[in-house]
Amino acid sequence: MRAVRLFILGALADGGPMHGHKIRSSAHVDRVELWADIKPGSLYGALRRMADEGAIEAIRTEQEGNLPARTVYGITGKGRAELLSAIRSVLADTTLRPDPIQLVLLHCDEISPEEMRTAARQRRDSYAAQLGFWRNLRGEAEPHLTKLEAVAFDQTLMRLETEVNWHDRLLAVLAET
Repeated sequence: MRAVRLFILGALADGGPMHGHKIRSSAHVDRVELWADIKPGSLYGALRRMADEGAIEAIRTEQEGNLPARTVYGITGKGRAELLSAIRSVLADTTLRPDPIQLVLLHCDEISPEEMRTAARQRRDSYAAQLGFWRNLRGEAEPHLTKLEAVAFDQTLMRLETEVNWHDRLLAVLAET
């Protein structure tokens, strides 16, 4: 299941019926584009597809002032079953996804050692910058986080820390060559 479907179904299950703009605003507030493969602009197309498939349904149309009319969606029984299936599927998936950097290391003789060291340093610095960003974001969000949200932040921080540490090791090996 794509993350966008999981997000929409979860938002409607947790928050009740809402229109696409409210779902998009929730995605923006939660900053889902940072921690999931979700682009807020993709939500509207997904809402239409999910309604066509019966996972969600149009409940009513609302209009406030001069704003365009908005369709309010609710989750269906089929959508709740899909959400439950998706949650179980994600929890059961322990697949370690390969990183193409492993292939690069097998073929790094194709570029100069200096280019390899420079690229590795840039990757390391990029991960370190992301780590700093996430640490700051967690600090700002800390007073508002539930225990599970804090654990979710920790996973991102730990993954980034591992990348920085691994790149430090790679750079040490590259310095020997």
